Amino acid sequence: MTKNYKILAKFIKDMSSETPDVETYMYVKDHISQYQLGIDINSKAIKSRLIEVNTAIRFYDKNEGTKKSIFEFIYSSIVQIDENLKDKKILEKIVLVDVQKEIFPDVEKTLINLLHNSGYPAIKIEKEIDFEDLYKQNIN
Repeated sequence: MTKNYKILAKFIKDMSSETPDVETYMYVKDHISQYQLGIDINSKAIKSRLIEVNTAIRFYDKNEGTKKSIFEFIYSSIVQIDENLKDKKILEKIVLVDVQKEIFPDVEKTLINLLHNSGYPAIKIEKEIDFEDLYKQNIN
């Protein structure tokens, strides 16, 4: 199957790392294995056949407690859609699956660099994200 889109540009639109104090840093360093990865994807038309796809990444602790750090960023992709593509379901799959699969190595590297530069060098992302499976779960 021929690819019916092209990523023209990729960039970090916004980035944040928040650790309020030394006590929080020490606590998070011991408990960062409890943190979870959250992904939120949205898109908007820029002009004819151009879409801005924003992949918001959040690495956070959803447990109760006050000693927390927050790590988040928005990774934007400018996507050009083939002029023959008319089916909205195919377009949705491009945004939620195809683009995500293509950009995720860069997204993952950005998250790891953010964590390492925030003082957490031992962090690795060990679980693969299956965007195809997530998409199928959401449409059912």
